[in-house]
Amino acid sequence: MPLLLPDETEIESAENELGVNFHPDYRKYLEEASNVIYGVLEQATIPTNSDNTYIVLLAKAAWEMSIPGHLIPIAEDNGDYYCMDESGQVLFWSHDGSSDEKWPDLANWIEQVWTGRN
Repeated sequence: MPLLLPDETEIESAENELGVNFHPDYRKYLEEASNVIYGVLEQATIPTNSDNTYIVLLAKAAWEMSIPGHLIPIAEDNGDYYCMDESGQVLFWSHDGSSDEKWPDLANWIEQVWTGRN
């Protein structure tokens, strides 16, 4: 079944359940491109018809692994997470702990990591 783009109500519901506000860049991505499947990274999704990538479940699992609650996981890769902070910066969080890998914004992360066009 193809992924559906979430509507405003679904996005707000996920924010409320997580107790966060998504960064405007991430919100725009969710509204316009979160149904794109590319490469091997598992992107977080809003529609609940894809439970293994549902952002609420993904975030709760990441936070249980000691990822700070102010970081929102936007993609998972074999137990490692790419997370967005409140400023819009994307950080890599390894299951071994935090890392120095980061990208200034979602657009750079998409270009350099997700699509690999660096």
